Amino acid sequence: MKLVTYGTGEGGLRLGALLADDAVLDLAKAGSGAPAFSSMQALIDAGPEALAQAKDLAASALRDAVLPLSSVKLAAPLPRPVKARDCSLFLEHMEAAMKKVARQMADADPNPEAKYAELTAPGARFSLNPLFKKRVIYYNCDVLAFSGPEEEIVWPSDSEWMDYELEWACVVGQPGKDVSAAKARDHIFGYTIFNDWSARDTQFAVMECNLGPGAGKDFARSNGIGPCIATVDEFDDPYKLTMTARVNGEEWSRGTTGSMHHSFEEAVSQFSRDRALTPGELIGSGTVLSGCGLELGRKLADGDTVELEIEGIGILRNKVVRRH
Repeated sequence: MKLVTYGTGEGGLRLGALLADDAVLDLAKAGSGAPAFSSMQALIDAGPEALAQAKDLAASALRDAVLPLSSVKLAAPLPRPVKARDCSLFLEHMEAAMKKVARQMADADPNPEAKYAELTAPGARFSLNPLFKKRVIYYNCDVLAFSGPEEEIVWPSDSEWMDYELEWACVVGQPGKDVSAAKARDHIFGYTIFNDWSARDTQFAVMECNLGPGAGKDFARSNGIGPCIATVDEFDDPYKLTMTARVNGEEWSRGTTGSMHHSFEEAVSQFSRDRALTPGELIGSGTVLSGCGLELGRKLADGDTVELEIEGIGILRNKVVRRH
C-alpha cells in the first residue's frame, strides 16, 4: 500500500491511500473517523492491526471516501518525523565526492597530480575513513524542516551553490531495543524518496570546523520526502530498485538501491543498540553514486525543477528558487 498525507484546501492535513495512479482514499472517512487514521504518525503508532485495517479499507474503497488525485495537494507523507537521521549507506558516493573536491583543489596547485595524490592518500583529508565501512555514520536532521511534493525550495540567501541528493529513506514502524539485523525488517514500516537538499558552498565552509555539514543541509524545507510511504510488503526485494534524478526533464543521475554498502536493517540494528527505537523515526540512506550535481560537476539554477524517482515509490518533484 502507498500511503500519503494530503490537503484539500479546506484546512488541515489528512491521511490517504493511493488507489492506482489517479485517486486517493480518505482513510479517516472510510474508517468512520477512527483515531488511527487521523495522521500518518497515528497510523504508525497504532501498529500492525491498524495497518491491516487500512489495507482492507483500500481494497473495498468506498466511493464516497475516494477523491481524484488531481483534486488534492500532497504534503510530506510524514510531515514531522519524531526523529530523523541521514546516513552514509552508499559509500561509493562518498568516495566519488571526495575525489571530485580533491581534484578541484589540486588543479589550483602548481603540481596538480602530486597535490591530488597527497589529498587522497590513505588517511589523508579526502580518503574514506575506514570507520565508514565498519559502522553506519550519520548526522541528525531538523524535523522542523521537512518538505513534500511540488513545494518550492527557497534557497538560503547566503548560498549560491544549489544541489540535490538522490536518496531514499525507511520509516520505523515497530519499537524495539537491541534488534538484530536479521529481524530488523520487522521494525520497518515502509520506504519513501528523500531529497537531501544541499547548499554546497555553505556546507564546505562549515565542515572546515569538523562538526559536520551544519547549515549546509539545515535550512527551511531542506529535507524533502514523498510522494508517499510505500509499505514494506509492496516490494519483493527493496534492494533492486532503480533510482533516477532529472532536472528540467533531463536525466542527470541513475543508480540502484542495490549498491548500498550498509542496509537499512543494519542501520535499524545499530540505532536500537542500548536504546529503544521510536515508531515514526526516519532513516535516510545517503546519496547513491552519481546522485548529485557535485559528483557530476553540474549546478542547479534558479527555477530548475528536480524530479527524483524510485521504482515502486513514485516521483518527488520540486522547484528550486532564489530569494528575490
